[in-house]
Amino acid sequence: MTRPIYIKSPNAEFTQELGKAIGEIASAGDVILLTGELGSGKTCLTQGIALGLGVEGYVRSPTFVLMTRHHGRLTLHHVDLYRMGSSAEAWDLGLDEQLFGEGICVIEWADRAVDIFPEDCLWIDLDYGSDSDIRQITIEPGVAAEKSRFQSLLRLLAENGPSI
Repeated sequence: MTRPIYIKSPNAEFTQELGKAIGEIASAGDVILLTGELGSGKTCLTQGIALGLGVEGYVRSPTFVLMTRHHGRLTLHHVDLYRMGSSAEAWDLGLDEQLFGEGICVIEWADRAVDIFPEDCLWIDLDYGSDSDIRQITIEPGVAAEKSRFQSLLRLLAENGPSI
């Protein structure tokens, strides 16, 4: 495992720009796992990813429908596991089609089903900062960076720091 990248986001616009950078680099088969408390910016980051993929229209959290699809350069499978009680329950949603299919998969509340995800994922944790707008964002690939499909993103973040 490589060292995590830490980014301080001063506001929602920055978090969305970070997501947009991720979406622009995303490739078919990418799995992006989001964790963090309610309101920490998971959906905001996903909205940015959607922008980077060229998705038109508003992307909202699929908390009540559990899973939505948005079409852009790649299909965005947006999943919310907040209501899941176990990994088995999450797997019963049919996640295998999203995790191993076409497009990219962004999963909010991924910590509710850690053991069902492939090794080569991008884990992003969002946490509250020192005031209500600031977020501490930790980005970590699931396998060694030299083997990770997220190499280009990690290089971009390492070179540019928090100024995407």
